[in-house]
Amino acid sequence: MKPLSKTQRIVAVSSVVVIVLLYLVLRPAPLPVDAGVASYGPLEVSLEDEGVTRVIDRFTISAPVNGKARRSGLVEGDSVRAGMTVAAILPPDQNAREYRESAALAGSATASASEALARQHEVSVRLAQARLKAGRYERLYREGAVSKESSELAAEEASVLEKEARAASAAVEAARMQASAAAARIDAGVAGKAVEVRSPVDGKVLRILEKNERFVSAGTPLIEIGNPGLLEVVIDVLSSDAVRVRPGNRVWIEDWGNPEALAGVVKRVEPAAFTKVSALGIEEKRVNIIAMLDKPEPRLGDNFRIQARIVTSQAGRVLRVPVSALFRGDNGWELFVIEGGRAKARKVSTGMRGADMTEVLGGLHEGERVVIHPPNELEPGMRVETSKK
Repeated sequence: MKPLSKTQRIVAVSSVVVIVLLYLVLRPAPLPVDAGVASYGPLEVSLEDEGVTRVIDRFTISAPVNGKARRSGLVEGDSVRAGMTVAAILPPDQNAREYRESAALAGSATASASEALARQHEVSVRLAQARLKAGRYERLYREGAVSKESSELAAEEASVLEKEARAASAAVEAARMQASAAAARIDAGVAGKAVEVRSPVDGKVLRILEKNERFVSAGTPLIEIGNPGLLEVVIDVLSSDAVRVRPGNRVWIEDWGNPEALAGVVKRVEPAAFTKVSALGIEEKRVNIIAMLDKPEPRLGDNFRIQARIVTSQAGRVLRVPVSALFRGDNGWELFVIEGGRAKARKVSTGMRGADMTEVLGGLHEGERVVIHPPNELEPGMRVETSKK
């Protein structure tokens, strides 16, 4: 082969240089991406939702009778003792027609009591005579003067009258009570007296439901009493999340008005869900999670809003990557691993999924760099340039 001349060699070298320069100039620039590193560390899986505090033992005291509820001198936060009068109801006075009806009922009840007493006296006399007859026939039977049948009939008659005597005594007692009740309705000493409503327990006034004087019906709630020092936390979560919560799970109470989080524990998961409309107008099935604080917090009261974080699972040391590095591929979860300046897609198996980090069970090793928030234009094998180490 004839060797190249000097000029030809210069042309060939220049051509190669031009081709290399054109490749360097025209090839696509590396795609800027954010990167993270697969590392070992603790991982916590939790649920976050709003909740409220609630007094554990709440007593709603209601009006026992119809009448005018008198204005209470208590205010929210006042301490009360068991048996202390917390409200008073003044029953309405009788009008003339009601008084005449009550008087007639009282007279009728008194007459019924007298009738029952006379009936009792009559049965008592008959019972005494029957007992004497039964005893006499028993002696005559032993002497052979009367038949066994006559003796048994006399004894049976006495037994029947004993039962009638007991029934007559009960009738007298019932008639006396009815007469007493009827007389109380027209007793001038009872009229005008208020019925006192007393507290069943020691505690504090949580709410006064009837602050002004007005007529109330029997059963109307008047006042709520409880101990604000004994609080529980009610957190409502989606029913699909509630199935992952168990009694004993750790709970952290946040955003309650102090930077320091309060520790608690799940006491129970209520068995029934309820429907709640979200802020977007979507009906959701939610379940109440009841939690107890480890230590009482005196600055919290009844129905205070809080933000709760329920820890459903946790591990001390697992291989983890940022959640934002994962995406759904054709065969499950995948991510982009940065190798030699290029992004390579790799399938991985995952475990626990926290708010920021996800456990990687297979397909990745510690120290490997992965693309965080992979852009839509990123394709496997593309050159990438990391903006975050």
